[in-house]
Amino acid sequence: MPATIRDIRARTGLSVATISKYLNGGNVLPENRVKLQAAISELHYEVNEIARGLVTNKTKTVGVLVYSIESLFNGTLLKYIGEALRSLGYGMLICDSSEDEEVEAQSLRFLVNKKVDGIIVVPVADHSAFLKPARDAGIPVVLMDRSLMDEEHDCVKIDNRMAAFRAMRLLLDNRHEKIAVICSQVEYTGIQRYKGFLEAMEQAGLPVPAEYRKCGRHAMDFGYQSMKELLELNNRPTAVFMTNYEITLGAVMAVKESSFRCPEDISMLGFDDLILSKVVDPKMYMVVQPMREMSEKAVELLLERIENSREKKTGEKKFNEKKSEMPVEIIMGTRIQEGNSIRFLG
Repeated sequence: MPATIRDIRARTGLSVATISKYLNGGNVLPENRVKLQAAISELHYEVNEIARGLVTNKTKTVGVLVYSIESLFNGTLLKYIGEALRSLGYGMLICDSSEDEEVEAQSLRFLVNKKVDGIIVVPVADHSAFLKPARDAGIPVVLMDRSLMDEEHDCVKIDNRMAAFRAMRLLLDNRHEKIAVICSQVEYTGIQRYKGFLEAMEQAGLPVPAEYRKCGRHAMDFGYQSMKELLELNNRPTAVFMTNYEITLGAVMAVKESSFRCPEDISMLGFDDLILSKVVDPKMYMVVQPMREMSEKAVELLLERIENSREKKTGEKKFNEKKSEMPVEIIMGTRIQEGNSIRFLG
């Protein structure tokens, strides 16, 4: 049978109160700590996290809700979030919204019912109604990658509009004027990156014909079909900007299947350097987000909010009301992964 606190008491001679205090993270005398650590190791004692959670109001679990586990972008975020949480003694409960706002709302309620300490969300919805159960339960939420339209929330992201605007300098500095875009007009990130693209073209005094504007959603099949259509134009663009990884992957596939070559016939600039630039030839120019740093910062911010929320509930010390109520938006910078996919037209 599993060892119990009574077994530890029998082995150490210490009181149940002292043992419980140690197991719940409290301070005990150094000599008692040595006795307890030795007894726990010898008895192979494992903490009942559910029982401890009832006492401490901590489950040491964070819910992570992403818009699609299929997405390599989300998979990479989950890897980094998990690493950051494990290093701090937390577990992770993952939910997939499957690109569906109703599923997202159901998953949020599921995480609330599981009594997670906090939730990190890469959202599908662009409004905050689905977060109400967490708000009502006093469970902190930090958004990643995407903001919401109606309310400010704690959020860690890049400046998508500015990232696209600055990335366009690559194409413009290489004397490209006939530039097309394949983007999303559904997801927040795609909308903002499309705005940055248009602003860069407007500042350069360059027109963007309707047939150069491929606006759909961030999906591989959309990137594939859009690039095929662009390559079939009589007035073919000399360069294409693709606003996320799935679109970039689909567009590369379309070029590979065609009689055209990159960059000789078509220059390409993509978004998110995950695997693609390491396996295709020519190597792709890509806008790169600091995904590990974003994940670590989201975890850091969430755990800070969890601690503040717990202090408010328990009255352990004076609660900083202003700090809790003011949402924090952390904007992280991007960089360009250099490659060979852009031709100079000078």
